[in-house]
This record gives sequence, structure tokens and C-alpha cells, in this order.
Amino acid sequence: MALQKKEECPKPPAWLTSFGDLMSLLLTFFILLYSMSIISIEKFYQVLKGIVEALGGKQVIFSDTGALKGYRFPVEFENMYLRVKRFADLKKEMSDIKEKLNALGINSDLLITGSCLKLRVNTSRLFPIGSEEPYPRAKELFLEMCERLKPYSLPITIEGYTDDLPISTPRYPSNWELSAMRAVSVLKLFLSCGYPQDLLSAVGYGEHHPIAPNDTPQNREKNRRIEFCVKLNP
Repeated sequence: MALQKKEECPKPPAWLTSFGDLMSLLLTFFILLYSMSIISIEKFYQVLKGIVEALGGKQVIFSDTGALKGYRFPVEFENMYLRVKRFADLKKEMSDIKEKLNALGINSDLLITGSCLKLRVNTSRLFPIGSEEPYPRAKELFLEMCERLKPYSLPITIEGYTDDLPISTPRYPSNWELSAMRAVSVLKLFLSCGYPQDLLSAVGYGEHHPIAPNDTPQNREKNRRIEFCVKLNP
């Protein structure tokens, strides 16, 4: 008598395999979303501390437990109003300087980069070609700028830039030296008007960090500039 073959389990319907794959993908997707939604407390503390200090607060005190108890932090904002008002006054002062320079045909712009309020001034009408010595009228403008910024007593970095046209003279082997010496010349004018020496610095970038492609005379003129970086967080 032949043995009866054991009946196999019935095969699952075809749609169940696709459904199982879909559920696995959805589970993976939700796990990914959850992992991205977790906030790093340490990074949050660092961001909050930076915002508070930028607004004039002295310190941020966090709980030792690492938890945000009631989302309240003891923060000192004693100087916040003065800092904000001082920034507004400084911005208005530098805006007035920019408008005056533009009225004289000297292209300039005002922008905020990080913790720096920066006045960008084109040098085509301020320096002779290949020279670090400003024109007499340019010296007067730099000295006037110094007098208007001196009451704020903020650190200023004077940055010199050139276009990419090569220069090679006994005094200036490259654009780096020329841009640095122009920045130093302006720094010396600020010193002569009484700006605190420990708050001034000068740097030359040469043809590097252009603000326009060096492909036309007009664009090269834009890259020949002096930038005054007034540090808002001394």
C-alpha cells in the first residue's frame, strides 16, 4: 500500500509578500524620522549661550541634570538694551558713511557677516594704481570715518583686496604685499586720529576672495577694495 504524501502548507497569497516589504520600508522610514527628531541638548545649550551673549547677557546657567526643567534658564540681560541700542546707532552711523561715500562717487556697501558689521569701499578713487598711499582727499575721508567710529571703541579689522592683474615691482612682488600695505596705510591714519591701537588690525588678501569674476575691467574694479570689519562682539 503506497504511503500517503503529507500535505504541504498552502502558499501565501502573492500580495502578502509585497505587503510585508512595504511594512518593513515604512518601519525603517519612521525609525529614520525619529532619529532625526532627537535634539542634541549640548548643541542646543551652545546655540542658546551664543544668542544670549550676542544680546548682551553675561551667562547662561544650566541644570546639572541635563533636563530643561520648565524650559526656564536664569539668564542675566542687564546690558541687552544698551547693546541693541548701540548696534542700532553704529549701523546708522556706518550707513551715513556709506551714503556719503556713494554720493562722492566711491562705491561702497554695508553688510553683516557673522559677528562683523562690514563696510566695503571700492579703492579705485582712493589709491593711485600700484600704490599704497591714499589720495589727499581719501586721507580726509578715512580720518573722518575714524572720528565717527571712535566713540564706539570696537575692534576693527581693515582688510585689503586687489584684482587678479599681476604686479611685480621691487616694492610689491605680488598683490598680497600691495593689499596688505594699503590696509596698513589706513590703519596708520586711524592711529593718527586717536583710535585705540589694541583695537586695530590689518590684513591683506591680494586677489583672493573676489566678490566678482575677474573677467572684465568693471568686475576687476569691484574687487579692488578696502573692507572695514567692525566686530560686534568685542
